[in-house]
Amino acid sequence: MAQKVVLRIPTMTDDKIKQKAMEAVADIYGIDSIAADLKDNKMTIIGDMDTVAIAKKLKKLGKVDIVSVGPAKEEKKPAAAEKKGEVKKDDKKDEKKPAEKKDDKKEDKK
Repeated sequence: MAQKVVLRIPTMTDDKIKQKAMEAVADIYGIDSIAADLKDNKMTIIGDMDTVAIAKKLKKLGKVDIVSVGPAKEEKKPAAAEKKGEVKKDDKKDEKKPAEKKDDKKEDKK
C-alpha cells in the first residue's frame, strides 16, 4: 500500500540542493511522486518504499528529520463513494422486489 512520507531537510535552501535531494530519492525503488518545498525545507514522497532508505540517501546532504509517515490519500475516494451510492440504490430496488413477491404470494393464497 502506498504511503506518504514528509521529511524536513534544513540544508535544502536553494534549487541546487533541492535538485540533488530529488535525484538522490528518485533512485529508490517504489516511489510514485516527489515534491519539494523550499519555503518550508520539506520534501513529500509518495509510493511504496522504505522510509529508512530515503533517510539514508538524504543523509549525504545533511540532517534529515522525518516529520510524518502515513497512508497516502487517494483522490479516487469520491469516485468510489459515487459507485457505493449506485450500489445502495440498486440494493433498495432489490429490497422492494422480494417484498412485492411476498404480496403476490399472499394474493395467491386468498
